[in-house]
Amino acid sequence: MKHVSLGGLDVSRIGLGAMTMAGTYTTGGGLDDAESIRTIHRGLDLGVTHIDTAEIYGPFHSEEIVGKAIKGRRDDVVVATKFGLVSHSGGGPGVMDSSAGNVKAAVEGSLKRLGTDHIDLYYQHRVDPNIPIEETVGALADLVAEGKVRYIGLSEAGPATIRRAHAVHPVTALQTEYSLWTRDVEAGILPLLRELGIGFVPYSPLGHGLLTGQIRSVDDFADDDWRKTNPRFTGENFQRNLRIVDEVQAIGAEIGATPAQTALAWLLTRGDDIAPIPGTRRVSRVEENTAADGIELSAAQLDRLNNLTPASGERHDEANMASIDR
Repeated sequence: MKHVSLGGLDVSRIGLGAMTMAGTYTTGGGLDDAESIRTIHRGLDLGVTHIDTAEIYGPFHSEEIVGKAIKGRRDDVVVATKFGLVSHSGGGPGVMDSSAGNVKAAVEGSLKRLGTDHIDLYYQHRVDPNIPIEETVGALADLVAEGKVRYIGLSEAGPATIRRAHAVHPVTALQTEYSLWTRDVEAGILPLLRELGIGFVPYSPLGHGLLTGQIRSVDDFADDDWRKTNPRFTGENFQRNLRIVDEVQAIGAEIGATPAQTALAWLLTRGDDIAPIPGTRRVSRVEENTAADGIELSAAQLDRLNNLTPASGERHDEANMASIDR
């Protein structure tokens, strides 16, 4: 597995997202913690060094799974987790709080669940409109000084917030959605990150599963699968977005790759400061995804992928879009 640098932090250029290990997507069977742990172990064996989780996943369950899986292999792993969507002063899960006090309470819980004395990359999960970013980053800088955190990151932050945060303490990575159907970051965010020397971690690099080519209808989704209300999976938008999948599938067939591998291989051509974290809780999927590291796309194939029609529909529902800093 090739490696890249995220603002000075060395990681495998394909990581592993652990969100689904807490049941975020309910379609596809119930949780199997043993399989999730096997998936992490298989990823590590295949050269993955970058595992991404968050306290809100579960909540807490994903961090617990990661902690169990990396026991005895801590030195092989860059552990990334996130805070800010759980209030530790009585508000509970789903309450945004990036105050200095909450940051310091959150890190203690994450350290315990992960079974470690330090977090390699600690992200603010969403920008808190009620707390100045300077206060939050100041608290994170204190954690770096204490040795509890090595590097700090932001998730779904806009350009002004990124600049303000970076002026307080170096930001190592930004995590935001990026894939063949979500390319908003190319216009302003990526150039800014490169100006500042900040790495980029694309989440949902497979379009919430659509770019795997395995989804042709949402009728099979469980009623509580949140994709059922996602604008890109509903009505005419979904039918239009299947055309993107068809082209990815066609190019994959030309090179003997799956649609998922083709989509990831495209993403890996976007820069040597980009490290996607495709999420899965299945051994077979982590094997498929990591194999994208060895896939080469021709100039003509890249041109076809670069010129795909953008996805139809907002990437989140109205409530979730309102929580994204722009």
